[in-house]
Amino acid sequence: MRDHGAMLHWVLLLIGALHATFRRRHALVLEHRLLRQQLTVALRAHPHPRVRPGDRLFWTVARRLVTNGRRHLVLVQPETVLRWHRRGWRLVWWWRSRRPTGRPRLTQEVRDLIRRLSEENRLGGTERIRGELFKLGIVEGNASIRRYRWRPAPRPPSQTWATFLRNHAHAIWAADLLTVQTLTFRTICVLFFISHGRRNLVHVQVTAPPTAAWVWRQLVEATPWGRHPKYLIRDRDRVYGGDFASRAEALGIQTLLTPFRAPKTNAIAERVVRTLRNECLDHLLIRNERHLRTVLAEDVAFYNAERPHCSLAQEPPLPASRRPPRGRTVTGHTLRPRGRTGF
Repeated sequence: MRDHGAMLHWVLLLIGALHATFRRRHALVLEHRLLRQQLTVALRAHPHPRVRPGDRLFWTVARRLVTNGRRHLVLVQPETVLRWHRRGWRLVWWWRSRRPTGRPRLTQEVRDLIRRLSEENRLGGTERIRGELFKLGIVEGNASIRRYRWRPAPRPPSQTWATFLRNHAHAIWAADLLTVQTLTFRTICVLFFISHGRRNLVHVQVTAPPTAAWVWRQLVEATPWGRHPKYLIRDRDRVYGGDFASRAEALGIQTLLTPFRAPKTNAIAERVVRTLRNECLDHLLIRNERHLRTVLAEDVAFYNAERPHCSLAQEPPLPASRRPPRGRTVTGHTLRPRGRTGF
């Protein structure tokens, strides 16, 4: 009996040794396969190794089959394999979700009815259409109704506002008004026209208070001898008058009105307003209209002839080669005070 027990013990030891040898050989073969696959990927360097979809599938499957495969990863990080695995699951669920699930689709008759109700009653919303369908015994959700509502045909594609300004900068002027408070608490308005091409102030004049006739006269004075822009950008201020656009069109100027509460569409004029305030008007106490006219005359002369601009490669709007004769602006007019000069 003691001999049989000893023999059984030796048999079990032999079976364990054979099993351990087989497992070690199996693990060695797996390690060799994993390292060889990485060597194959490394040899594709152009100039960096390229991982193909088959390589990603191999490592995703190997992660499931090999428990200690993490320590054999040399070329690919374990986090990368986990990301590939998650991406594979997303593809699997996408393939499964291709089959129709959820609520059934609406019939063609109900679709046509929703489209007709929305097209013939454009002021009614989705909830209104849902109530009309409910009276006919058709119960549908708002999401389904929004999906099949009538929609107007999309407008044809056109160039953006920025593209228009860039393509026609040489033929565009911008107009705007700013207010200045005097020492005696009076309000004086400043009207100016600026060219988009060279950012030069074409015409500047002041008054208190402005009228439509005065604004129109300033446009006429800014465009002598037929020298006028093709487009004039301005806001919707009523001071221009109701017939300003039609009268400007008679001169060959097309007026472009900016949208409501959209100052960026006339950004160049708005930027000039800030420049005049930051560099001149905010640092002075203006006594009266004559004083303001004198100050602006000096500042506009510096702005056009001396002040560098970032958009013009640090050149002034009117360099020496473009400047008109001394004492005249590009429109042939000077900005000089009325009556006596001085403060």
